[in-house]
Amino acid sequence: MSKERVAATSDVPEGEVRVVECGDRSLAVSNIDGELFAIDNKCTHDNGPLGEGRLQRGRIICPRHGAAFDAKTGKVLSLPAVRSVNAYRVITEGDDIVIECDEPLERDGR
Repeated sequence: MSKERVAATSDVPEGEVRVVECGDRSLAVSNIDGELFAIDNKCTHDNGPLGEGRLQRGRIICPRHGAAFDAKTGKVLSLPAVRSVNAYRVITEGDDIVIECDEPLERDGR
């Protein structure tokens, strides 16, 4: 299991989503009520950058065509996407955001 520091907690303000690099993966990290979550940064509809989208009520909205994904689990929530994305464990160590890049979470969050 490979853990990597990807950003400072101050880089992802509450209610926002940001793009980070974790190993060879691009991830979308969101801050929901002070808790951090990470999912793949690639919309399954047309590879749009989810981390450049909007965070609304726990959903990341793809900036290209509006597909929505659960920011915590990566589950697809609306068309035009039909496949979910992976979610990753986020650890806060002091002011550092650390992600387990190599091991996506199982769909039930474990």
